[in-house]
Amino acid sequence: MTIDDILLETEERMEKSVTLLGDQFRGIRTGRASTGLVESIRVEYYGSPTPLKQLANLSTPEPQQILIRPFDIAAIGDIVKAIQASELGLTPMSDNKVIRLNVPSLSVEQRKKISGRVKDLAEEARVSIRNIRRDGNKDADKLQADKLVTEDDCKACKEDIQELTKKFESKVNDSAEKKTAEIMEN
Repeated sequence: MTIDDILLETEERMEKSVTLLGDQFRGIRTGRASTGLVESIRVEYYGSPTPLKQLANLSTPEPQQILIRPFDIAAIGDIVKAIQASELGLTPMSDNKVIRLNVPSLSVEQRKKISGRVKDLAEEARVSIRNIRRDGNKDADKLQADKLVTEDDCKACKEDIQELTKKFESKVNDSAEKKTAEIMEN
C-alpha cells in the first residue's frame, strides 16, 4: 500500500459516509410529500422483501400527497400492509388501482423532534468520518514503521487526510443545515 492508496481509500470511505447520510435524510419526513419517504419500504412480494420503488411507480402529484401506482395490481394489499407496518405514521388509501398517502403538515413539536434526529444522524456521520481519518493515519504510521516512507511523507499524508476530514465534515454540516431548514419551514 502506498500513500496515494491510503488517501484514495480514505476519500472513498468518507464519500460513502456522506452518501449514506444523504440517503438517510431522504427518508426523513418534512412538511412536504416526497417519494424518498417510501422508496425504501420493504414489501413482502412473493416471499422476498422488495423495496417499494421496484414494485411501483412513485410520484407526488400534489405537495401533500404521494401516489403509488403498483406495476402488479395484485401487490396492492402487500404494499398497504408494508406502509402500515412502517414507522411513517401515514394511512394508505387504496382504490384497488393506486394507493394515495396524504402527508399532513408537521406540528412545531414534531419538527423539533425530527430536526433533533437530523442532528443525531449528522453527528454519526461526523464520527464515522473521524474514524476513517484515524484508520488512514494508522495506515500511514504503519508505512513509516515498516520504513516504506519517510517521516516527512507520513506527516504530509496525515495533513492530506486532515484536509479530507475537514472537507467531508463541512459537507455533512451543510447537508444537515439544509435538511433542518427544510423541516422547519412552514
